[in-house]
Amino acid sequence: MSDEKDRLGDKLRDVEKAREDQWAFEQDRKLIEKMRERVKGGQSLCPRCHEALVPRVEHGLKVLACPKGEGVWLDEAAFKHLLSHH
Repeated sequence: MSDEKDRLGDKLRDVEKAREDQWAFEQDRKLIEKMRERVKGGQSLCPRCHEALVPRVEHGLKVLACPKGEGVWLDEAAFKHLLSHH
């Protein structure tokens, strides 16, 4: 009888683990889909605060700026231009 209880307990734990795995898989799928939507839309996020970066022109250079003032990000061409003039 105790062997049957052990097997039933094992099966219940297996079912619970499978449900947890399914839940985690679904959460990962949702996050990946959000990331894909951002990439499709060309939306870049601030690495510090995760707000959408906004395009601006600063001193004649096109940059992406954090709306909270966490920083400014340059593409390679703007960075090289900045280096060559300073």
